[in-house]
Parts: sequence; C-alpha cells; structure tokens
Amino acid sequence: MRGLILAVQFLTRLPTPQLADFKPEWLAASARWFPAVGVIVGALLLAALRLGSLADPWLAALLALLAWVMVTGGLHLDGLADLADALGAAHRSRERFFEVLKDPHLGSFGVLSLLLAVIAKLVLLMLIARQAEAAWGLLLVPAWARGFAVIWSATLPAIAPGSGERFAWRRDWAGMALNLAALLALSAWLARRCCWPAGRPGLAGLPAAPPGRHDRRLPGRRGGAVRDRDVGIVAVAGAGTLRLATLAPAKTTTVRLHGQQTAPGLDDSEAPAFLFWPRRPDRQGQGLELARV
Repeated sequence: MRGLILAVQFLTRLPTPQLADFKPEWLAASARWFPAVGVIVGALLLAALRLGSLADPWLAALLALLAWVMVTGGLHLDGLADLADALGAAHRSRERFFEVLKDPHLGSFGVLSLLLAVIAKLVLLMLIARQAEAAWGLLLVPAWARGFAVIWSATLPAIAPGSGERFAWRRDWAGMALNLAALLALSAWLARRCCWPAGRPGLAGLPAAPPGRHDRRLPGRRGGAVRDRDVGIVAVAGAGTLRLATLAPAKTTTVRLHGQQTAPGLDDSEAPAFLFWPRRPDRQGQGLELARV
C-alpha cells in the first residue's frame, strides 16, 4: 500500500495518509501503481461526466474537464508548454533547444499548446458524453496515459536530471507486463460489454499511437514531456464515439398529422416541423417517418 499512497501523492491532489518515512527508491517502486491511480482518476472523471450528462453534453464535458484539472492539478501541463516552445522555435542548435526547454517563461507556442490541449479535451469529452456506450471508456483513458509514462521512462534514456529519471533506477518489467495485460483485458471487456453489444465496432480506452515526431527530435525523455499522452488517448476515444454515432441505426417512428396519430406526448399543434425531416411517406402513404437522432 505504500507504493499506492506514493503514486497517488505524486500524480494527484487527492488526500492520502501521510507516511512516517520516505526513501527515494520507494518513488521508483511506486511506478507499478501508476495505471491503478489512472483508474481512480478515470472513475472520478466518469462520475463528473455522468452527472453533467443529466443536463447537457457540453456541461458534462466541462464538469469532467474541471474534475480532471482539480484531481491532477494540471500535472505536467507546464512540461507540455515548454516542449511546444522548444519544438516550435525549430532551433538547429541542440544547446539552444535545451535552453528554450529549460526557460521558465511561457512563449507563444506554449500558450497555443495549452489552449489546444484544453479545447481538444473539452470537445472530445463532449463527443464521449453524447455516446453513453462509449463513456465507460473514459475510465481507462488516464490509466493508459500513466501506463505509457512508465513505459516511456523505462525505455528512453534521461536527457537531463529531473523527476523523470527517478523511475529509470528500477525497471520493473514484470510489473509493466502485468499492468499492460490488465489494461488490455479491461479494455477488451469494456469494448465487448459497452461498445459491441450489437456487433458494432467501438472503443473502450484503447491506447493511442506510440511516441511520435517529438521523440525523434528529442532523443530521450523528460519528466514533464508526457502530458500529451492524455490528449492523444482522449482523441482516440472521441474518434471512436464518432464511429459509433455513424454506425448506429436510426430509429424511426411513424407519425400522422391533422387529427391522426402524432409523436407520443404531442398533439398536432405541438409537433415541430423539423421533426418530420426527411419527409417520406410510410408504406401506406398516410403518414411521415420521424427520424430520431
């Protein structure tokens, strides 16, 4: 439990019991609990999303985003901004690149990266909120993100002293393999239960693409350069919800006007005109088909 407590303290702002003692190697050993902490974060995000979904998808996305920031404290968003400034400046000199990376001031590329990250999360969370089946995938999005952070720290060399190098002291390959197998199993179970009940392909918090362009330009890792993994996995989740929406069969209800049958709960005067698009006659030619979207 000591490792779990340290992982929660390192990755979140959630209250935890205080440890009487601390050793630096304990922090490296706590990395095996990172995906579990991600599941805790995902459960809180899902609860906020479900609460907001009672009113509106946009409100659900906003509540989930606020919960995300409050629970994690915006962990490593500063690292994302620093990396964006260093990459955006396109310095050919390696030394100058690292000077910009270490500069505490925020540049234009850093501001843009933060805005795009927050806006992307808000929009993609809204898309997830619109599909109740896919919302359960949000439970594993933070878990995959933190699992990737551990794998990244263990497989890439440290390019500078910092919190990131602490997790390279002790590479727990068995623990990483166990976490990966557990995440894959949970993702497959959620996908089958929530996204494939009717044979439709879906998504349940599956991982994003491996490290991309910034890894080739940045020959190593830093502790603050892993925050974009959250955005990448949420982007995959949002794309999955769009796929679900396009493949979902439309439900139709026949309505009749002018004193005949109308939509449930509406009389002729209350039925809005836009509900009857597309205007196609039913098989008897006596009504219209109401497409529910």
